[in-house]
Amino acid sequence: MNEMSFAEYVRNRKLTLAGYDLKSTKMKVVDISYKYGYDSPTSFTKAFSLFHGVAPKDAKNKDVELRVFPKMQIDDKQEFAWRIEEKPEIRCIGKKKRISCDNGNNYKAIPEFWAESFRDGTFARLIALDTRKPSGMFGLCTDYDPIKNEINYVLCVASDAKEDDLIEVILPKETWAVFDCTGRIPEAIQNGWRYLNEEWVVQYPFTHADCPEVEWYSEGNSFSDDYLSQIWIPIEEDE
Repeated sequence: MNEMSFAEYVRNRKLTLAGYDLKSTKMKVVDISYKYGYDSPTSFTKAFSLFHGVAPKDAKNKDVELRVFPKMQIDDKQEFAWRIEEKPEIRCIGKKKRISCDNGNNYKAIPEFWAESFRDGTFARLIALDTRKPSGMFGLCTDYDPIKNEINYVLCVASDAKEDDLIEVILPKETWAVFDCTGRIPEAIQNGWRYLNEEWVVQYPFTHADCPEVEWYSEGNSFSDDYLSQIWIPIEEDE
């Protein structure tokens, strides 16, 4: 049904998890190669390089992007790439709304908030105030209340402008795990969040930094199959 053999699926999953280990632990390449069933570091290095496009020794570099093959979902072939990036402080201005996450309500309420912002002119106004390069729109997930299961969702842009009716949010200088989501909006970004919540958050050993989680939307046609959006997860790396 997914146009691949079971052996290929298992190999892709092992190499995905090996990438997690190389990015987020101090394990040696030789130990990782045996952990995932390879006969030697040489055979592991060859397979890893073919899958990720980089050698294992280079995968630890923060700016190196690694491929991700998620757990199989029937007829869901989307893949993700991720890397670790250090970003400077970003000042954002925009509009916020309190969103309930009960029963997946956020997957409906956030697109409705975007649609509302299109209709009332907020979206066009924010685009005109954007001063960051590359240009793009941010969606910030802040102030999570675990008891009520609610977040503040802030639709905003990076800008130096001061507008009385728009709120200001400062994203501090931080280290981020950045995930590329390719495809139509909102499906691509929602699939990215599902992948993160169901797999990556469980697997990765990083500590979540005290900072909002970020969606970033590039310029261009958001209904295109090759449209780029991103999810940024703030992390604290072990010294």
